[in-house]
Amino acid sequence: MRTAYRVETVRTAERELMARLPEGALMRRAAAGLAAVCAELLGRVYGSRVVLLVGGGDNGGDALYAGARLARRGAGVTAVLLAPERTHAGGLAALRRAGGTSVEPGAAEPLVRRADLVVDGIVGIGGKGGLRPDAARLAELAADSRAAVVAVDLPSGVEADTGEVHGTAVRADVTVTFGTHKPGLLIDPARAYAGSVRLVDIGLDLPDEAELEALQHVDVAARLPRPGAESDKYRRGVVGIAAGSARYPGAAVLAVSGALRGGAGAVRYVGPAADAVIARFPETLVSDKGPKHAGRVQAWVVGPGAGDDASAVAEVLASDVPVLVDADGLRLAGRDAVRGRGAPTLMTPHAGEAAALLGVSREAVEGARLASVRELAGLYGATVLLKGATTLVADAGGGAVRVNATGTAWLATAGSGDVLSGLAGSLLAAGLSALDAGSLGAYLHGLAGRFAADGAPAGAHDVAAAIPEAWRDVRD
Repeated sequence: MRTAYRVETVRTAERELMARLPEGALMRRAAAGLAAVCAELLGRVYGSRVVLLVGGGDNGGDALYAGARLARRGAGVTAVLLAPERTHAGGLAALRRAGGTSVEPGAAEPLVRRADLVVDGIVGIGGKGGLRPDAARLAELAADSRAAVVAVDLPSGVEADTGEVHGTAVRADVTVTFGTHKPGLLIDPARAYAGSVRLVDIGLDLPDEAELEALQHVDVAARLPRPGAESDKYRRGVVGIAAGSARYPGAAVLAVSGALRGGAGAVRYVGPAADAVIARFPETLVSDKGPKHAGRVQAWVVGPGAGDDASAVAEVLASDVPVLVDADGLRLAGRDAVRGRGAPTLMTPHAGEAAALLGVSREAVEGARLASVRELAGLYGATVLLKGATTLVADAGGGAVRVNATGTAWLATAGSGDVLSGLAGSLLAAGLSALDAGSLGAYLHGLAGRFAADGAPAGAHDVAAAIPEAWRDVRD
């Protein structure tokens, strides 16, 4: 499992480690890892042209020491000093001893345009509020150049703890981060600026509970339900689907398609799209008596394509089993009804739906996704899965937020969210917690989207059909 920690936590761990090491040893460790990645990107270091964008403080020091290593291997290294009076003295001296040179920002443009590699050491993990004009101009020059761009610890201009981006920021091809991932490397919009992230271990001793967790195959495999020798369809769990309407019968079909592939033993469907559901999935158990009288289930999914059917949402929320609320159900579910539930609730909004629930603009949610998912979880006393290029899952009780990036842009297609609702609801019915059901559902759904698309457009039904392949890929 990948983990990410807040700046304050990282700084504390760094101070504790530096107290046990010779002066400068920690920076040299970081610089060695940074230089190794830069050399790998260059391929041939000797004769290459490297430009360091250097701000004040330790982030610039890391870049300077790495530049010195590259200069000793024959690279032509020039440091652009944005704050000469605050430049890391030891790092600058090391670069000059190795044959590197330095210039002021006014001389940067021709150097950056001819560079093979640009190293972003402008602002470290403590930077907030966007880049100043000189730094922003250098970020734009780097973006317009043919050079590979490597960010030191975090792309300058993005906020480490939140993933927010205010104004211009460096767009890196590779980010070399030290000790641990920072939240901004895993969360949009900042994640899009980081490129490929390479973690360099510098020996930090970090607490068990992180700010963010990103599951990997082994973590998902360990949590997936697995039927035993004594399992039958009821022991494996039954998921109820209250979805669809005369206008949106396809939402019901797609939610059922996800549920059938999510690990529960049976699917009960309640709603006006029963004929469409049975025609496509004859194994589904259907009822026309409403959720309250549909029969025993271990979890409910309510809302996809429901239109204005508030009664079904109210009946499901009044049940004593875990409930997943999606799409129209989010609009129809009262906050007090959700907060008053005794069983877990998983809400699965996209940014627009989250904005409506929070009373803010969609842009506000997309610009502050971590804060938004936490606020929504707190307001509703529920686990919240905020959909997006990176999906965030926050528990009502706090703790680490789960982040998932297995998806593909091809998943932005009508009905894809309905498939996710059914899949995650089925995992709820199989006995997973709301946090795990949401996290694993998002992981498998994203992976299935990749397999279904394979570089070309795919429909939601293709995504559902690819879930077993994703499941096997994780297990194998």
